[in-house]
Amino acid sequence: MKEFAVFLSKLKSCCTLLTCAAPLLLIPAHAQDAAPKEGTLDKYINLDAKDTATKLDITNHTLYEQEQRIITLNFHMEYGDRVKLKRVAFASADRTLIPGYVFTPRTMQAGKRYPGLVMVHGGFHERFDWRWFQLVDTAVSKGYVVIFPEYRGSRGYGANHYRNEYGITDTADVLASADYLGKQSYVDPGRLGIIGQSRGGMVTLLAIQKAPDKFKAAVDIVGLTDLVAYMAYKPEYRRLEVAHESAYFKNKLPDENLAAYMEVSPINHVDKINSPLLVLATSNDKIVPLALHTGRLLDALKAKGKTYESHIYDNAPGGHIFMDGDTDDQRDAMKRTFEFVGRYLKP
Repeated sequence: MKEFAVFLSKLKSCCTLLTCAAPLLLIPAHAQDAAPKEGTLDKYINLDAKDTATKLDITNHTLYEQEQRIITLNFHMEYGDRVKLKRVAFASADRTLIPGYVFTPRTMQAGKRYPGLVMVHGGFHERFDWRWFQLVDTAVSKGYVVIFPEYRGSRGYGANHYRNEYGITDTADVLASADYLGKQSYVDPGRLGIIGQSRGGMVTLLAIQKAPDKFKAAVDIVGLTDLVAYMAYKPEYRRLEVAHESAYFKNKLPDENLAAYMEVSPINHVDKINSPLLVLATSNDKIVPLALHTGRLLDALKAKGKTYESHIYDNAPGGHIFMDGDTDDQRDAMKRTFEFVGRYLKP
């Protein structure tokens, strides 16, 4: 069994390197609102392929899908007595179906309309996992309904869903999830909020900039605010992954396509923010450095006269992932988050 576990670990590592070789096709991000022409076809991975690269890619995504099933089963086991989890598929702006999860109280009051929260994960190909369990459970216990969109780029939903579009399809899919949630009979569409961490913080900021009146409150936790800066200090393999997976960036780095990266950098659009915003970060963040991202965001929010609150933790345990810890700083951040959204969404 030990040898088999080592083999699977090595296999997953190999598959990750080969994932980008899969023959995928997504509608270009800048044409999301345009109807596809008759005769335009989608291409899918060949599940009966004989070549090693494609077979490894299929194995990789099969493992991701199985992991996701286990994660949802774990949530059911830990919280199923009080929180109902429902997997949904909602339509994004380009009519692509996006997977997600809706969390509601196990027992709901008939005729009541609950405030809704959109929770946005970060990471390069991350997804719903144990790190969000407590936040979801707390939100539902306080009287919210939660949607967790697995925007394009999330893993666990097949090869075609895996392709990343930083700031484009992720933001479109998150906004579509809010629209979907707001249309449910048990949700008050006038009381929607959004919470995001890391890349999810970036998407949260872009969402409240692109739809200034959709959310009554927003929370950005260690959010990436400047993609140009991000591409300047990241290792070469990550820079190439961001550029090469994206139709929007046209396989080009910022030195060849600067305008595209500036357009999806929230720091450049602070003037469009109307939603009250809570910003949380820590001084020892080595993934999204404080001075480069959150510090500049706070300066811009102040300069533009926006409604916001902030708290910077001093050397929080875990740094960028301090929200994953069972620590005083994590508990304080949870308290601040729900006090802030509660003030505007009134659960």
